[in-house]
Amino acid sequence: GNGKSEPSVKAFMSDQQLPYWVQCTKPDCGKWRQLTKEIQLTPSLALAYCCGMKLSNVKSEGPDQCSQPEDLRVAGVLDSWWSSMLILPPLLKESPASPFLSAYYPDCVGMSPSGSAHSNLRPEHLNPYFQPFYQPSECGKALCVRPDMMELDELYEFPEFSRDPTMYLALRNLVLAAWHRDCKEPLTGAEVAPHVIVRGLVRVRCVQELDKVLPFMTRKGLVNTGILQTNQPLLPEPYHNKKVLVIGAGASGLAAARQLKNFGLQVVVVEARERIGGRVWDDTSLGVTVGRGAQIVNGCVNNPIALMCEQLGVKMHKLSERCEILQDRGQSTDPAVDKRMDFHFNAILDVVSEWRKDKTQNQDVPLGEKIQEVYKTFLQESGLRFSELEEKVLQFHLSNLEYACASPLDQVEAIDYSGNVVKVTTSNGTRYTAHKVLVTVPLALLQNNTIQFNPPLPDRKLKAVHSLGAGVIEKIALQFPHRFWDAKIQGADYFGHVPPSPEKRGLFSVFYDMTPQGDQCVLMSVITGQALTMIRDLQDAQVVNLCMTVLRELFKEQEVPDPVKYFVTHWSQDTWSRMTYSFVKTGGSGEAYDVIAEDVQGKVFFAGEATNRHFPQTVTGAYLSGVREASKIAAL
Repeated sequence: GNGKSEPSVKAFMSDQQLPYWVQCTKPDCGKWRQLTKEIQLTPSLALAYCCGMKLSNVKSEGPDQCSQPEDLRVAGVLDSWWSSMLILPPLLKESPASPFLSAYYPDCVGMSPSGSAHSNLRPEHLNPYFQPFYQPSECGKALCVRPDMMELDELYEFPEFSRDPTMYLALRNLVLAAWHRDCKEPLTGAEVAPHVIVRGLVRVRCVQELDKVLPFMTRKGLVNTGILQTNQPLLPEPYHNKKVLVIGAGASGLAAARQLKNFGLQVVVVEARERIGGRVWDDTSLGVTVGRGAQIVNGCVNNPIALMCEQLGVKMHKLSERCEILQDRGQSTDPAVDKRMDFHFNAILDVVSEWRKDKTQNQDVPLGEKIQEVYKTFLQESGLRFSELEEKVLQFHLSNLEYACASPLDQVEAIDYSGNVVKVTTSNGTRYTAHKVLVTVPLALLQNNTIQFNPPLPDRKLKAVHSLGAGVIEKIALQFPHRFWDAKIQGADYFGHVPPSPEKRGLFSVFYDMTPQGDQCVLMSVITGQALTMIRDLQDAQVVNLCMTVLRELFKEQEVPDPVKYFVTHWSQDTWSRMTYSFVKTGGSGEAYDVIAEDVQGKVFFAGEATNRHFPQTVTGAYLSGVREASKIAAL
């Protein structure tokens, strides 16, 4: 908590003597009126209230009540000093935030101790993927805030609440909860204000503060984000006069463009390909959707992909954890062996991780080399001996690590911003000018100087660009006349393949069934690490033959049919990618992601998975980086 004690009900009861204030909802009025003490304010009453409205125990005072002047005390609430005179901070009753905050003392989040138990929305009714608040002693989630503390950018934006943040936190938490209850329509102040239930003139001040809190949270990308169609700009007029050029229509570019357009800025997106999506590229040629690039959402809680699925009504298929690991000749691997080697593999990674914390950059060695060294030392000191099968299963886990890094383990257009506006010239000679430019091209294109910058990018940024690796994995998808794998795999989402030798480690180590328990017959696999050199100069048909040789080994007991259709990806040769995702090269550090993300002179901005230190290598990271840069561009 923030060091306060839980508020006493006695202190809370003292405001029972104060009447509620409510605002007239007629568009040409909006005056604040004081209710009599016995009238309880509810969200539905606040939504419908008009001057002179007949309420219980109150006679209607005629239709022309809007012409009556507003109470003079309301004007005093607007003064900046007013809130500093409050004896008690406002405690909101019946806040929609309460079911999200059941793990906290009420005083930490600006809610009434008597009101939190009566919310009609219980935690079990909430989307399990939406957790906007950190639970106590939890850390490191995207789009998540501490409910009882202001973050640095909030303190910077609202310094007046630094002494006592209770009012700000109550409003911010209310806004977040309101958005997560219904994220399909833009959230407006008019929808949030009726839920601000607190007695006295402080309610007037709270509703006025919402006019600042909601746009800030919108700009930050905490609310009003994802696939939203807006008729009205989400940010007020001063933000609208900027022209922004976004280079690249991948996940980060499209995320930023959508945010900026919804904010009310003028946005143009420039894309070199004939399609949008960048390294997200769905292929339906095999009768079922297969991602040539990104396909699996890792970690759905607070994931913007999960948010957009909710907004669009798209169901996500959860991958089961069951994974048969098959050996050449087709026999299944004993789960106990897999579990044992998985344990040793993770223990080795833990040792490497601790070693790296202690070492300076100039003592760095390739990850693969260090793993072998730790592994060897472990075997010597423990006296353990692994069987040939156990050794092979360890290689299987190493191939999965190479999949995660998009790299073998021994490696783990013109923009002129010299003037007041930025000038961009494309390869076909088209010219654009803008106040700000957002560059979202893959890291490999920055490394290859595909874009000429004038003046050149700062040395610090160039060094960071070259300290990360541009990793590659390739995919193969095969459509078959029938599901020959069903009997052995029994409806699992994927099955593994123990490599017959270390040099074949990344060659089709996992096969994904694109429609488990479905009627389509499509398997997808990946080629990673050193195995990429084995297929680099092969034709697609030759890669398919290699893959079929593996499948026929794994399902030796039956006739494995030839594929009806297939495709093989070529990301390494793709002119506008030359990679799949970034990794930290030997000698590099995670800080490079932050440096690449820095803007240059407040004119040229950078987004993409290689600019997101916390969520690199993912569409989630790319998307969040686009939202991050949209916030920076709109603010400057």
